[in-house]
Amino acid sequence: MLDSVGAYQIKFGYTFFILEWIFTVIFTIEYVLRLICIRRPMSYVLSPLGIIDLMALIPSYISFMFAGSPSLLAFRALRLLRVFRIFRLVHFLSEMRFLTSALQASVRKISIFMFTVLVLAIVLGSVMYLVEAGENGFSSIPESIYWAIVTITTVGYGDISPNTPLGRFVASIVMLLGYAIIAVPTGIVTTEMILASRHKGYHPEACPNCAREGHDEDARFCKYCGEHL
Repeated sequence: MLDSVGAYQIKFGYTFFILEWIFTVIFTIEYVLRLICIRRPMSYVLSPLGIIDLMALIPSYISFMFAGSPSLLAFRALRLLRVFRIFRLVHFLSEMRFLTSALQASVRKISIFMFTVLVLAIVLGSVMYLVEAGENGFSSIPESIYWAIVTITTVGYGDISPNTPLGRFVASIVMLLGYAIIAVPTGIVTTEMILASRHKGYHPEACPNCAREGHDEDARFCKYCGEHL
């Protein structure tokens, strides 16, 4: 991130370059050792964390191999994928499992809630399109739905706003509705976090077969592939 700041890049560019390759080499060694340690390395390579680890390594090597080639400058955009290294923190934060389990348990409820909000935005956007009669920025139903989403989420860019008295009344209702809507997903996740906190701890060992973690504390077998722990 600092390398993208012009002043820092000029002053510390070489230092950033050295640090970049130090981390790349360390991550590469760690990635290779993971593949060596588990019985089914491809299961790790194709897992979400395995893909993130690979995407954190590839950009540096590609930018090194193809640097200075005008016909392959597009590959330099891959260097932006180095931001995926942030996600590697989940390897070292056991508390992340607690949050992950709560979010996974909330997915279905939040998905249904988001679908309901989407339907509500479509209805309210259509109403505003009729109320404003296609004027004041409400030139189409999709534009009006965009306004409804911005208003419900309380972002309020202000690029589109109603000018008629009835339109402002409807907008006021939508704004108040937005505050109530925001509280719902927060309550869902909070409830799941409370339930997860009452759950017993996690098994400290990663599966020797698929390298997955997060098993129950008294687990004897991997809940993903059935391997003995």
